[in-house]
Parts: sequence; structure tokens; C-alpha cells
Amino acid sequence: MNLTLAILLLYFCTASAQQKPVKTLYFEFDRFDLTDKQIHVVSDFIKNIDTSEVESVQIYGYCDDRGSDNYNFKLSKKRARTIQNLLVGYGFDKAKIIILEGKGRIAVKADTIQNLHETRLRNRRVDLIVVKNNFGKGTHTSFKKGLKIGDKVCLELILFDIGSSKLTYTAKKVLDKAAVILENHQNLQFEIRGHVCCTPEIYIDAIDRATKERRLSWNRAKTVFRYLISKKISKSRMTYVGYGNKYPLKKGDKYDRRVEFVITKI
Repeated sequence: MNLTLAILLLYFCTASAQQKPVKTLYFEFDRFDLTDKQIHVVSDFIKNIDTSEVESVQIYGYCDDRGSDNYNFKLSKKRARTIQNLLVGYGFDKAKIIILEGKGRIAVKADTIQNLHETRLRNRRVDLIVVKNNFGKGTHTSFKKGLKIGDKVCLELILFDIGSSKLTYTAKKVLDKAAVILENHQNLQFEIRGHVCCTPEIYIDAIDRATKERRLSWNRAKTVFRYLISKKISKSRMTYVGYGNKYPLKKGDKYDRRVEFVITKI
């Protein structure tokens, strides 16, 4: 591989199991700024993607294994923020960027890596995960037969109290029944999506009263994730994400305090 080219160019790959295109941008050692050529490639990405089909974007920054943990966490966050600022600068909707996270350094065992220089180069990067909203139109009220990738399962009684990510008695009973069905259909994989109501537009998410963090939709999705694990559903079949107040059903506030499931693999 031409290492200079690898630093400068953006490449595209597809995580086909979850229908999520992943784009990766490599950085030079100890840098979080971009060259003109890198900026041009990112601008082409924005021009060539139908942003109306983008439901959300997740941005994760990484560093190689050199330097302290604290320094690398800060550097990886700066790299992620650089990409965010560039996307927004080219007109991308900032509200669709639901995750902006620096993951810090990627540890490697130097004495076990055949090409340490190239490995470190690949670890100095930012990953963009683009979730599209055009990959399935069906909405269902149970995990029944005939589901397709992209179908949405909305179990209407999995609703939460205002400001809470704690499962109600009724929600637990619904999840108990869903777990039995999922155990009998172990080929199904899915994403758990949390939502909130009643939050001003200036905020992406609501505050969880228990944790005091503005991550209520995430905590609701994570609560369901953990509950299904307790019911012997393998965590390898599930992912979870919070969508805040972006997708109201317009059926009343209580229905926006919900969790939904989207089929990602069959």
C-alpha cells in the first residue's frame, strides 16, 4: 500500500449486515487538521450522498498507541470534531450527528505486529458511520414471521415515564413475551432505538432524572438492551442508540417516550 496515499484519501466500505456505510479518514501523526486534498474528498462525499436519506451520523476518532491515555483521548476527540466541523461547514445538518466521540488510542503489542508502521497509520483515523432511513418501509407491532432487513418493530406498550429510563411493570411484561419470540428466531438481529418527548428544539436529547445526564433516549435504549440480555438474548444480536427528539410520532407525548426495534440482519 502507498502509505502517503492512505493518509490522504478517504475510502468507502459497507457494513452490509447493518446497512451502515462506513467512511474512514486517516490523519498524520499527532495531527488533527486536514490537508487540502483531504478536505476536497470530504466535500465530494457530501456532494455525492443524498442527505435526505441520512437518518443519522456517528463520528468516532482514534489514535495510535504512542503517548499517554489522556493526551490521546483529547487528540482523538479533536480529530472527530474536525470532521464534524467540516461536514457542518459544507451544509450537513448538525442535528443528524448524534455521536461525536474520541475513543483514544488503539493499543497494540509492538512485538507481535508484522508491519507496525502501517498498523499505527490505520489507527490514526476517524470513522463515520452513516445510518440511512431508506432501507425498509414496513412497521410491525410484533416480532412476527416475514420480517425484512430495515423493518421496524414498535411494541406500543414499551413506554416510559417523563424523565425516566426505568422500565415500567407493563413494559417488562411486553419484553418478556418478545424475548420468548426472539429466542425462537435466533437469526434475527436488531437495533434498539430510544426516543424522548417534550424537549426544546435547541436540545438533541432530554435529561435522565436518575443520572442528571442529557442522554435519556440512549439510557432508555440501553435499559431495554440490558433487560433482554437478562432474558438470555445474546448481546451479539443487538445494538442500541438514542435518537432524542428527532422522530416524534405526532400521536401524543407518551408515544414519543418509547423504544423501537429495527431489523438489521436475518
